[in-house]
Amino acid sequence: MNAEGLLPNAGRATKGGSLPYSGSNGNALYVASELSATSLCRVPGWKASLDLTCILLLLPLWLPLMILLMLVTRIGSPGPIFYRQKRIGLGGRHFFIWKFRTMRLSADTQTHERYFENLMRVDCPMTKLDAYGDPRLVPFGRVLRASGLDELPQIFNVLQGEMSLVGPRPCTPNEFDRYEPWQRQRVNCLPGLTGYWQVNGKNKTTFRQMIEMDLFYLKNTSIWLDLKIMLKTGTVMAGQLCESRQAPHRSQQEDGRPGSRSMILQFPAESDSQI
Repeated sequence: MNAEGLLPNAGRATKGGSLPYSGSNGNALYVASELSATSLCRVPGWKASLDLTCILLLLPLWLPLMILLMLVTRIGSPGPIFYRQKRIGLGGRHFFIWKFRTMRLSADTQTHERYFENLMRVDCPMTKLDAYGDPRLVPFGRVLRASGLDELPQIFNVLQGEMSLVGPRPCTPNEFDRYEPWQRQRVNCLPGLTGYWQVNGKNKTTFRQMIEMDLFYLKNTSIWLDLKIMLKTGTVMAGQLCESRQAPHRSQQEDGRPGSRSMILQFPAESDSQI
């Protein structure tokens, strides 16, 4: 997928207004002041109203689904139903997102962390590590992750004003510390449950293309764009779920090719991140 062709304004959106980069360790107050000093973090007035309206209208759909997934998670694996993770929100502020737990309690996350850190450096599609099958996942965990339903509890983050239904995905502090100055502009809007990147390629795009799409959305935010993204999200989720069922059958053929999982994982171990 060619992000430059899809986003004619992406080049301009990623230039001017560069932010001074510092090798901080995720200091929320410093990062927030650094960002606000160069650009204003504006949240359109219609955002909260649209989010609340959609959440209330879809309540008969998402609430029973959430209860069902809570039962599935409880029956499928001992331990907590939800998983809490620190992320970067509007203006560089730290907050905690909620997800359905999809991994076993003893699962090692360092491999996944290093895998994504490497994807930030190489020019290849951001295929999920668990797309090839992952023994760390609980029963039904792969289905939840592939469909994006593990993110459903973040509706409560939206109700708290920490997220919006539509916006860039919230990154981890460890990931944010590795951003280049122009990439940090993506936190100048509320992170979202779904977004422009999620419905325009997602794991088939590179890390740079994802950032360019996020900045394109930031520059072109409108109520109509949000509604289009919401309407397209269901179809995209269904497609991702179908593709995930075929992925394990292709994994043996893909291992060893440039950009494959086995090739990407061949790099030195790094320090722990905050995932």
